[in-house]
Amino acid sequence: MTRAESFNKADERGVPSLVWRAGQDRRLAMIKEAAGPCLLPDSRVLVDGCGVGLYVRALRKFTPHVIGLDIEPERVAESYLHSPLVNVAAGEYLPYSANSFDLILSHEVIEHVQNDTLCVAEMVRVLKLGGRAVIFCPNRLYPFETHGHYWGGEYHFGNTPLINYLPNRWRNKLAPHVRAYTRSDLKRLIAELPVTVVAHTQIYPGYDNLVARHPVLGWVLQRVTYALENTPLRVFGLSHVLVMEKSQS
Repeated sequence: MTRAESFNKADERGVPSLVWRAGQDRRLAMIKEAAGPCLLPDSRVLVDGCGVGLYVRALRKFTPHVIGLDIEPERVAESYLHSPLVNVAAGEYLPYSANSFDLILSHEVIEHVQNDTLCVAEMVRVLKLGGRAVIFCPNRLYPFETHGHYWGGEYHFGNTPLINYLPNRWRNKLAPHVRAYTRSDLKRLIAELPVTVVAHTQIYPGYDNLVARHPVLGWVLQRVTYALENTPLRVFGLSHVLVMEKSQS
């Protein structure tokens, strides 16, 4: 099996970040700010759904105690290039003791798991009291479904406009392989958990591919949409960024 074939599971797991670019730098800065006192040299960190391990490597700049986890063995094997502390497991059944981590990063993962409620509950279980989870996940109000769609029984990879604006019964026929969340959806997801929401916002894409192909257009879109993140129009951003802190053991 070639490397390309190993990662050709876009309809099941999405496509992990394979190259570190400006968009990842921007998100790493957001993660560091969101983590606050939970990302120190002695902090224990879990990257829950680490893909090929790029964020494992990035977070090891701040602490050596970073563990990665992914359900795909091929991706975990690739992660070993960045850290030997990577495990194969499902997010719904984390193989760690309660109160183990100061910080958990879930980067565009919960939309793909079988049970997102259990997955988020597991994150909270393994967080220490006062620990934080930083969750990135798709925004239902973003005008494009970025994980492709099904039509005529076939999967079509790429950005599809307006699917997420359809009623659930139609949207879920076109994109049954991936979730997209409203603010209310995320509130319901964590409503019964012993957490406090530290921050919740939406962000626009990094446009790395567009910048590489059309630098001027990419630069303009970056400046315009990044400015929108400071206005009410941020609600149409690509991803939610939810930061929650464990408030009870």
